[in-house]
Amino acid sequence: MPTNDIQITENDQRRTRKSGPDQRTLQEKYQDLLEILRGLGKTAVAYSGGVDSTFLLAAAKEAPVAELVALTMKRPYIAQWELVEAEQFVEKLGITHRIVELPVDEEVRNNVVNRCYYCKSSTFGFFREELDRMGFDTLVDGTNADDTHEYRPGMRATREQKVRSPLQEAGLTKSEIRELSRGMGLPDWDKPANTCLVTRIPYNTRVSDEDLRQIEHAEYFMMKQGFRQVRVRKHDDLARIEVDPEMVPRLLEPETAARITAHLKELGFRYVSVDMGGYKTGSMDQAILKNSK
Repeated sequence: MPTNDIQITENDQRRTRKSGPDQRTLQEKYQDLLEILRGLGKTAVAYSGGVDSTFLLAAAKEAPVAELVALTMKRPYIAQWELVEAEQFVEKLGITHRIVELPVDEEVRNNVVNRCYYCKSSTFGFFREELDRMGFDTLVDGTNADDTHEYRPGMRATREQKVRSPLQEAGLTKSEIRELSRGMGLPDWDKPANTCLVTRIPYNTRVSDEDLRQIEHAEYFMMKQGFRQVRVRKHDDLARIEVDPEMVPRLLEPETAARITAHLKELGFRYVSVDMGGYKTGSMDQAILKNSK
């Protein structure tokens, strides 16, 4: 279980000092985070099971906050294995966990460019109703200091719904959160980044539950084959596989390629291709970002 006695070496501290105005060490940032959390009152963490929200939940318990609950949304575009892992971690931590099953917004079904805004807005709205029923004060999420540099339309909903982002407020970056998570002994400190399954489908393409299950089963199979960072992008009946660039040669080994191709075709894909450039975060966002310049 996490403890306050996080082991951070002098080298770690020197590595995390910034050349700009923020000269705090990693330990100092963590202590600032705990102070922020202690001032929130009864707090609900919007918990996805990812690295950031897992770390935030553990830190909130460690602070401690006055009273703590984890809220997790259940929608068709969230992989089942992620929900199972989230449940297991919260149970191990000994925190109250509420999984809220929510309808799919029509804007998300239509996969509009700012679908994340509609998803976050409705999710936080439902979570707010849950907080009111429980008599809680504050809703927090795992937005970190790096997220402001990426295409994140959902952050507008975070501001509108008055959701606090303690990791961002404490100035913690993704790499620093991973380092702290490792020091706390959290099991997923090196877990690959993940996003909802809708991100595997091109914008403005209608999304069905069948599409989502097809993608989920394909990616889960790939992970079982040893590809930790993987995306199966769906272009109609074509699967475009992205893995870490250094894993592309292994993916192209005849036996591995044949096994994966056969399984993905069993799932309903007619064609199976490999993106030779490897995994790229926000792969489907590139055209959007290019057109916005």
